[in-house]
Amino acid sequence: MEIRPLTGDDAAEWWRLRLEALESDPEAFSASAEDHRSLGLDEVRKRLGVGRDDQFVVGAWEDGRLVGMAGFYRETGPKVRHKGRIWGVYVTDKRRGEGLGRQMLHEILTRASAIDDIEQVLLSVAVTQESAVRLYRSVGFEPFGCEPRALKVGDRTIDEQYLVLHLRDGWRGAESR
Repeated sequence: MEIRPLTGDDAAEWWRLRLEALESDPEAFSASAEDHRSLGLDEVRKRLGVGRDDQFVVGAWEDGRLVGMAGFYRETGPKVRHKGRIWGVYVTDKRRGEGLGRQMLHEILTRASAIDDIEQVLLSVAVTQESAVRLYRSVGFEPFGCEPRALKVGDRTIDEQYLVLHLRDGWRGAESR
């Protein structure tokens, strides 16, 4: 298994896996499969953050296929540049429970902690994603709020929990692997 940042050459494979994620678990993401289908590869390359240190997607590769992914971006405004966000975390059903999510988070947090002035990393997670919540908490993320009815999938509403990790005092680095 190889964990590495994605490049422009990986755009089509990321597009495929992202569609799988959105279709197989629509309650886990605020994006929709319908919106994703309209993305061209040029837009995908922008989302991958190719050539940027403060925006990237890491992937877990097995036999030339992407089986996991997780994204990161730094906030851009002068008052919020000390924050980064994790988004789009997904591992295929067949590879869940093997530590890939933890490995990808470790890669993201290692890279994020090397970015000047990044002090905290935030993420949101649907409360229905109990294993993801456990993973984020085990790495050092702490909840700071909950948005009731944040997502609506069909007639069902789903709350979203907000979590933060203070890089300088909350992340355990290599020991979180």
